[in-house]
Amino acid sequence: MGKAGNKAESLRGAVPLSHYFLKERVRPGDLVLDATCGNGLDTLLLAELVGEGGTVWAFDVQPRAIAATRELLEREGRLAQVRLIEAGHERLADFVPQGITAVAFNLGYLPGGDTGLVTDPANTVAALGQAAELLVPGGIVTIALYTGHAGGPQEAAAVEGWAASLHPGRFNVWRHRQLNRPDTAPYLVLVERIR
Repeated sequence: MGKAGNKAESLRGAVPLSHYFLKERVRPGDLVLDATCGNGLDTLLLAELVGEGGTVWAFDVQPRAIAATRELLEREGRLAQVRLIEAGHERLADFVPQGITAVAFNLGYLPGGDTGLVTDPANTVAALGQAAELLVPGGIVTIALYTGHAGGPQEAAAVEGWAASLHPGRFNVWRHRQLNRPDTAPYLVLVERIR
């Protein structure tokens, strides 16, 4: 099954925890979304999970990120089921249909890229609202948050404010932090649509 089916990974950090939840929910044939494809690791995992019968939409505003993701997917033989979109995630509803099982957000800056070019809180909250409405019941949104860079604490506060405002009759929301790491360590917000 590829990387998605290999031995258990350590749950240290927001991204491995996000992958744990994605593996639990995403099935072959599903429709899923990577809202910030970066270097393509989340996109590749989602493509492996949905298989040939599923579709992954992968967004990024940076051409460098789209190119890196395309290269990784081609190398791994997973490009066919992925739609790469060079656009901000705040436009995801323009491209993605209803019926999404999972959405992955990995916020901050492109690893290995310009650390001054970061995701924007207003755009992220707009994208999160759209993503939540595209979910099927039982669908999830994973949001990896980084507060150790300029703008990170403000974006985390905006995301938490959005998540806390979700109606508890429609959504379950969790905040996952490692208690034995500094407050600036990445953490995960998980949203599950109930109905």
